[in-house]
Amino acid sequence: MYKTIKRILDFLAALIALFIFSPIFIILLICLLVVNNGKPFFFQERPGKNDKLFRIVKFKTMRDLKPDDAQNVHSLNRVTKIGHFIRKYSLDEIPQLINVIKGDMSIVGPRPLLSSYLPLYNNFQKKRHNVRPGITGWAQIKGRNTISWERKFEYDVWYVENISLLIDLKIIILTIKRIVKPEGINTADGLNMPEFTGTSNP
Repeated sequence: MYKTIKRILDFLAALIALFIFSPIFIILLICLLVVNNGKPFFFQERPGKNDKLFRIVKFKTMRDLKPDDAQNVHSLNRVTKIGHFIRKYSLDEIPQLINVIKGDMSIVGPRPLLSSYLPLYNNFQKKRHNVRPGITGWAQIKGRNTISWERKFEYDVWYVENISLLIDLKIIILTIKRIVKPEGINTADGLNMPEFTGTSNP
């Protein structure tokens, strides 16, 4: 039953949240227009439900790469000062409400990872794409970037197999707590989490 109405609830919740956060959205938009030379948003192709690709939108928190930066992309301190603040409180995720309204994402679900990871998933890990990806998820409240890839995927699949309204509400409440007291967030040099390179498990 809940899986049937989840999309409707997501749509309504995203509209309401976008309205509530509109003052913050506008302020950050103006600031990032100035800091990022007229480019406030970051777009990237990510896999969604059933591996369907979509363009995720976030506030742009990192400076653009220069031609000679290509070989050192993960070791550079590319996060801007305002970007550090935005990431600390997960404000860069606000534009993803647009993805939710469009139907690409859900409020709660496994986080959409890089499309380059698709060939690396085993059969168990592929189950994370049986539902729409989310702005927040079970793995995010269980450790975010401080847990291993294997544990992260276990949490993702557990959510897919146990999805319910009560679990979604719990995740949303705990996500708000983690925003107030940030933990395990990428804010500085490179990435806190190493790139996923695959697993030998079936």
